Amino acid sequence: MGILISREIDTLLEETSRSFFLTLKVLPKKIRGQIGMLYLLARLADTIADSSDGDTNKLLQSIEGYNAFAQGNSSTPPDLAELSKIQNDISEANLLNNVAEVVSCLGQFSISDQARIRTCLDIIVGGQTLDLSRFGFAEQNTITSLDTDDELDDYTYRVAGSVGEFWTHLTLDHLVSVNPEEEKMLFEYGVRFGKALQLINILRDIPEDLILGRCYIPEPKLAEIGLSSKDLLDSDNMESFRPLFDSYIDKAADHLNAAVDYIGMLPHRQYRLRIACMLPVLIGQRTLILLRQGNVLNSEGRIKVLRPEIKQMRNKTLFAIFSRRRSRNLLNKNRNI
Repeated sequence: MGILISREIDTLLEETSRSFFLTLKVLPKKIRGQIGMLYLLARLADTIADSSDGDTNKLLQSIEGYNAFAQGNSSTPPDLAELSKIQNDISEANLLNNVAEVVSCLGQFSISDQARIRTCLDIIVGGQTLDLSRFGFAEQNTITSLDTDDELDDYTYRVAGSVGEFWTHLTLDHLVSVNPEEEKMLFEYGVRFGKALQLINILRDIPEDLILGRCYIPEPKLAEIGLSSKDLLDSDNMESFRPLFDSYIDKAADHLNAAVDYIGMLPHRQYRLRIACMLPVLIGQRTLILLRQGNVLNSEGRIKVLRPEIKQMRNKTLFAIFSRRRSRNLLNKNRNI
């Protein structure tokens, strides 16, 4: 039964995220299933939240009903059939149609691992629900912005920093033993690891988010440099936006440096775990370099690391992983982005 469920999880994971699936395959077996399970559950919630249904109240009810079912607080799975019909991605529609089967896969894990997964999912759904409430009720053709950097930091924690926390819990539960001081540092760095990756996504996706009527750059911060969120729709405003944009790149780079320190604290012989952590950091570092060089407001030229370069990074990681010095040099090469 356990093997069958694992295969079902792998199939859904491969369909919904080929890039993450490659990372997942590298992870040690002791934590691979748990992390894959959380990803699927979070992806399901994200698919609900991002559905172009137009009825925010309906989406909120759906995601709250789904979370209640996933948390074990309701025995009735939500009916997501209508939402599945409007998905452009067949794999995401399939995910919505199989919500009961996906949640049932939680049963293959220990009680403590189930609790870890559910706790993190609850935090993630809280961030997604907050996002829906914040942006979903805005009038058409308007842009809603965050008010403060604290709101931005809270959001990056909920949807990604909490995953770094979860990842660290699993690492300490199943793979690594450290003293209390090191444990505290690992959790701090793990949270910042997740925040870094989410903040990079936010900075990269500014044009797409603006089209959807949402801006994660706080409006008061934009006002300080004489801009508004609507001004970010014009790529000619990049020069004026650049100093503020670079300050957020600095913040993301600082978080990534904490991620490098996180990897440095992992035992050298945990090769698979370190590979799984190194590749996202290298891709994140390269993305920040491209963001510094390019015009992120140009919606026609989306900034991203291309697949051939990602493959090259993966090969470099595999070459460096067995040497402490090579691993350290690879990660520290772009530490001061």
